[in-house]
Amino acid sequence: MPKLYIETVGCQMNMLDSELVVAALRKQGYELVDSPSQADTILFNTCSVRAHPEDKTYSALGRLKHAKERNPQKVIGVLGCMAQKDQELIFKRAPFVDLIVGPGQLHQVPDLIAAARKGGGQRLEVSLDRREASRQEVAQSFESYDPLRDEEMRPSRYQAFVRIMIGCDKFCTYCIVPKVRGPEQSRNPAHILSEVRKLADEGCREVTLIGQTVNSFKYVDGERTTRLSDLLHQIHDVAGIDRIKFVTNFPKDMTDDLLVAVRDLPKCSRYLHVPAQSGSNAVLKRMKRLYTVEEYREMYARVKAILPDAAVTSDFIVGFCGETEEDFLLTYELVRECRFKNSFIFKYSARPGTKADELFPDDVPEADKRRRNNTLLALQNQICEEDNLPFIGRRVEILVEGPSKTSVKQGESGDILQLTGRTTCDRIVVFDGNRRQIGQLMPIQIVDANAFTLFGSVVTEHVGPEVYQLA
Repeated sequence: MPKLYIETVGCQMNMLDSELVVAALRKQGYELVDSPSQADTILFNTCSVRAHPEDKTYSALGRLKHAKERNPQKVIGVLGCMAQKDQELIFKRAPFVDLIVGPGQLHQVPDLIAAARKGGGQRLEVSLDRREASRQEVAQSFESYDPLRDEEMRPSRYQAFVRIMIGCDKFCTYCIVPKVRGPEQSRNPAHILSEVRKLADEGCREVTLIGQTVNSFKYVDGERTTRLSDLLHQIHDVAGIDRIKFVTNFPKDMTDDLLVAVRDLPKCSRYLHVPAQSGSNAVLKRMKRLYTVEEYREMYARVKAILPDAAVTSDFIVGFCGETEEDFLLTYELVRECRFKNSFIFKYSARPGTKADELFPDDVPEADKRRRNNTLLALQNQICEEDNLPFIGRRVEILVEGPSKTSVKQGESGDILQLTGRTTCDRIVVFDGNRRQIGQLMPIQIVDANAFTLFGSVVTEHVGPEVYQLA
């Protein structure tokens, strides 16, 4: 039985890509193993959004040089965004790599591995560059493939990512995604529904719809146009699915019809990830984010008016080209004002191939980037703790996902262990429970909280109608 090791870095899209690749290889008899030393096929599914994931991949490749020399039959492949971006450069830096496969060619991986093992030589399979052809030609070069699934690769067997679109047409100056993921393309709603029904039949209870800008979803079939709000209504009727999430949202595409759908459909989680990236109009303009901070605030106000109990999270880049101390303080004020449930905060790193790298000097000193990152993170953590503490004494409903990180680290193997799950607003809850509760919707009484986690216990008594508070 051939043995496969796959290492994935990056976003939910990459996690789903890896799941589909593994499922296709399992169909050919592959067994998934935990370390490269056990495998005769080693794949790296890569990310190019920041420098760190790329550096990590090249370091991991370097450690395999001698393994390839000892066993020339071992197949090593680089997949995904870095493969599409760096292409031949990967062969130059790691000449023992056999396969370089972009995100639009992942369906070819099983055949490419088989050819490499037979001595077919190195293979480079990537999509057309957006500057080399028409939009339609580039879009067609990002081929689709059957949505095979693999439970072992999911967050849990009760949760699954469902891709509803690929690519991006926003062209933010700091972002490599439009170049490596191609033009924005929405999937046929009938295909999405078929996939969701299949997942439900397999026991999945929560689906997360994913896209680079998921709320830009628009599928046109003749005179009929299906938007994300329409798709949510259709998925809501699928028996067995109890929760629906979607990420990541673009601020300008956060329309009222979508917010009303989330409000009116009980299965939709009251959780919206809407990256702001900066609180300064000057920085947003250089980023080419296509909105002003005033427009972001207006969008946020509409979210809170229609969904007052929604949890909103955001992304921020500090130290972007030309960011002054005054610009940073405007970002600090936006976070303080909006009180996001959570924010993913990153120091800017120049990415070759992006417009920012081409047009603007990376002129913010590293020490200032680090200080601003830590300052903003401290504010966000303070907000998280202040907003989590009022949950103490409240009852929430969670979907139990599995053992907590602490339980896994301690190697707990019995039926009684610490479990973790999430509320409908995506707050993490840990509690002591029984392994058989994994995959269930459970009532939990919150007894403690910190900035990152709610701690609770299973509600064992039932007196009158259960009342859950959205969390």
